[in-house]
Amino acid sequence: MRSQTQLQVKSKHRRRAWLIGVGLLLLLAGGSGFLGWYKFLREAPQSYTSQEEYFKYGSIGAENAEGLPYWIWLVLPRLFPEYLPGPGDYQSLGMVWEEGHEMPVGFSKKLIGFPRVAINCAACHTATYRTGADQALQIVPTGPSQRFDLQAYQRFLVTCAQDPRFTAQTILPAIEENAKLSWLDKLLYRYVIIPQTRQGLLQEAERFAWTYARPRWGPGRIDPFNPVKFNPRLLGLDPKQDQSIGNSDVMPLWNMQEQEGYSLHWDGLNASLTEVVLAGALGDGATPSSLPVTTLLALENYLKTRPAPPYPFAINATLAAQGKAIFRAHCANCHAPGGERTGSVIPIAEVGTDSNRLAMWTVEAAQRYNDYANSYAWDFNGFVKNDGYVAKPLNGLWLRAPYLHNGSVPTLEALLEPAAQRPKLFYRGYDVYDPVQMGFISQGAEAERFGFRYDTLVTGNSNAGHEGAPFGTVLSPQKKAALVEYLKTL
Repeated sequence: MRSQTQLQVKSKHRRRAWLIGVGLLLLLAGGSGFLGWYKFLREAPQSYTSQEEYFKYGSIGAENAEGLPYWIWLVLPRLFPEYLPGPGDYQSLGMVWEEGHEMPVGFSKKLIGFPRVAINCAACHTATYRTGADQALQIVPTGPSQRFDLQAYQRFLVTCAQDPRFTAQTILPAIEENAKLSWLDKLLYRYVIIPQTRQGLLQEAERFAWTYARPRWGPGRIDPFNPVKFNPRLLGLDPKQDQSIGNSDVMPLWNMQEQEGYSLHWDGLNASLTEVVLAGALGDGATPSSLPVTTLLALENYLKTRPAPPYPFAINATLAAQGKAIFRAHCANCHAPGGERTGSVIPIAEVGTDSNRLAMWTVEAAQRYNDYANSYAWDFNGFVKNDGYVAKPLNGLWLRAPYLHNGSVPTLEALLEPAAQRPKLFYRGYDVYDPVQMGFISQGAEAERFGFRYDTLVTGNSNAGHEGAPFGTVLSPQKKAALVEYLKTL
């Protein structure tokens, strides 16, 4: 029979073994948790030398939920070139690289466990132009993009994911040609990152399936709010119950201080620049928890003071002076700073332009956005539904071509003609500027080769409206020429 002392010793040994086992399990769980955090959740801060650099390359919080693993993003054009519109990798989609930069303008690379890529505001709000076919490309941050085709980019990614070759067996060797991965990273990419990326892109294909039943956006255009309306994470409306078309030209973001108190967006759906900036980041993929509110408020200040670019060609000062008087008589009331109607919504019955963008934004959508952020420190209160389009100030007008809210008129000269005389078909996306007609070259072999065919007979693409005596289309040719010359100075 065992003594009491022997039983006590054995009990102590068992208790010690149990404690050691529990400790090892906790250590293993803690180590696994730390490893999971380190490889998938750890965020490294970004730093930039200027607010402009942040605008072009900084994160707006989209990498957490919708970021694409950088190494996968890098190799997709080489693995699936047949799904791009032409040669040149991502440049064929209108992306622009600055010398010495790893990422294209408008794309952020951020480490969240592993390096991830997402778009930011500059993807659509960076203008480019050339003064001649053989001249250097000029990049204008906060301007409206003419080249980047956001919808084509999104469709390229999901089409790659739909290809049965989108597997670790295909993608991992391509990654290893560019990066030396550790054995652990290879396992993570093979069994977790690549499969989850594919699954995420396939879900995105389902989420954007409604776009195939609507006209293409084309370069320099987006549907700014239907993706927000139909996103279950945001407003959660049903695309089957809403067939609206919101295709719109991208707007410039320069000199926003001049628009303080004005209605913003094409239809004036909000007058708060702060709310517009925060909502824009959410629309581009940020989540309430990833939204960098403080950083975006600093970005807002940058947008307020960023000037419009000067016209890059010679201006006839005498003719421009004549045009200034014509502008004051015909345009200043709606388009000059301080004009009686500048920054206000002009009823659709008066302006007469395509109504599809206006119909896209609804009372219900505005209310849902105002209710969206009630539980957060930041909030939305300013979303409204209007019945017209905003009369915008015209600074930097020369670089805003094509014109009207849907980009349906290629040049200023054409805009000053009655709608029946405006081009019915043209090509947009070619970046060589035409100083004679004041717009980008939109006809001819090069425009057709590099541009997107814009048909004004397609629903949502109408070039009607903004015509008659109040809009300058009945002016004499001489007065139109003088007015255009003055508009170059804005």
